[in-house]
Amino acid sequence: MSDPTGLCLMAVLAHPDDESAGMGSTFAYYQQRGVQTSLLMATRGERGWAGPPDDDPGLQAMARIRERELEAAAAILGIEEMAYLDYVDGDLDRADPSQVISQIVAHLRRLRPQVVVTFPPDGAYGHPDHIAISQLTAAALVCAADPSFSPADGRPHRADKFYFMIDTEDVLQAYQDLVGDLSMEVDGVIRRAVYWNDWAITTRLPTDPHWQVALRALLCHRSQLAGCGDLELQPEESLRRLMTGGTFYRVYSLVNGGRATETDLFEGLL
Repeated sequence: MSDPTGLCLMAVLAHPDDESAGMGSTFAYYQQRGVQTSLLMATRGERGWAGPPDDDPGLQAMARIRERELEAAAAILGIEEMAYLDYVDGDLDRADPSQVISQIVAHLRRLRPQVVVTFPPDGAYGHPDHIAISQLTAAALVCAADPSFSPADGRPHRADKFYFMIDTEDVLQAYQDLVGDLSMEVDGVIRRAVYWNDWAITTRLPTDPHWQVALRALLCHRSQLAGCGDLELQPEESLRRLMTGGTFYRVYSLVNGGRATETDLFEGLL
């Protein structure tokens, strides 16, 4: 595993394709800069079938399909380290918190990242798995730094910076233009995508040159794109807006702060 900078970025996400849709351009940007990139995925996306109900391959077969798609996307993005927590898609919010937290802590202590990224508390569009992994990752960061937390192996590790990956209004508009409304029904309530105001964005990365790499990675997830038509044939400007990404909210930092917008997740560490 190459590590010329001594820096490590770790993303803790919920389903295969989150890494491409939410973090694709960011992974590509930091891979080019020589930063070690790692991905911890909570589920294998078993319930992600997007085709006709009669053709549903079942949970195990769907998991295998999405594993292969994720492997292909990760290779394009240059993700060096990838692991699963092995929870079932759609059930993460009902998992034993102490067990999930301990598993995440073990990976944090093993990889020792300076920067950790996950979903925001709203889950981007209210997805229960996204919300759960956001909460569990935050708890794991506390526990990983606590010498008295012993269920997880390894020496205590305190990450220097913690971020939520967030969407701007412009990105959500691009998604709606290309694909349609991003929503889901949970407990009889329709939850819709949430964007963050520009003033709340703490970090904007210069990821525009990497939008096409992110798109190639996203296109690996063909099982999830059944309703999107030929996505790669859509107007370039809309695709660029959708895939450039690179906007974050800094939850905490041990090395910098203030109102100035960052252009690097590792700002203050270099």
